[in-house]
Amino acid sequence: MKISIITVCYNSAAHIEDAIRSVADQDYADIEHIVIDGNSTDGTQQVLEKHADKLAYWISEPDGGIYDAMNKGIEKCTGDVVGILNSDDFYFDNQVISKIAKAFQHQETDAVFGDLIFVDPKNLERTIRTYSSKSWHPEKFAKGYMPAHPTFFVRRKFYGKYGLFETDYAIAADYEMLIRLLYVHKLAYKYLPMKMVKMRTGGVSSNGIKSNITLNNEIIKACRSHGIKTSALKIYPKYFKKVFELFNHK
Repeated sequence: MKISIITVCYNSAAHIEDAIRSVADQDYADIEHIVIDGNSTDGTQQVLEKHADKLAYWISEPDGGIYDAMNKGIEKCTGDVVGILNSDDFYFDNQVISKIAKAFQHQETDAVFGDLIFVDPKNLERTIRTYSSKSWHPEKFAKGYMPAHPTFFVRRKFYGKYGLFETDYAIAADYEMLIRLLYVHKLAYKYLPMKMVKMRTGGVSSNGIKSNITLNNEIIKACRSHGIKTSALKIYPKYFKKVFELFNHK
């Protein structure tokens, strides 16, 4: 079973090497790593050239944003299963992909996801918060919860069947995609009780109040577009849980 991993980036020279190495170091042999760069100007292209032998495909050209780049990556994939790893994220250890592949040996499994930990950018061994998807179920979309997207893997055929990312979303196209796959089309998913990804704090969807407002407005839009009744009153209480996670991240 071939696993395709897509990384999209823009001006990511400082961190993308960690992402590439975390994929290359996996103990699973049949991995296809695809990198889509948005015509970076900070030396990212030189980093990709340096590690070209570890990549199945990479390109650097202008794009229409992060979700347009993800769509380009999906269209280049040839694997049976697809996952997306952000350019400043990296896998928790070198056994993550082999465990994911094992889960997909069951033909009834359409998608899997697990847990993600937020780490201090200045000390990658220091956990800030744990994003656990253990208790997640599709009804939680209405309350602003989704499985951690960097841990989400799905059989590639479903992108062909149900469509790619909606590029009119600035931050929450991944939320809309998971609603489409897991709520609307009811893919059979499996939660894996394991830490899969380390994410540096300060990403695009968690970078300040303005980003959070945009994110939640788009979550409401995504829910309503698929018939899920929700509102700001249902979604904003999730931040109380995030505060609790700061003290319960072991």
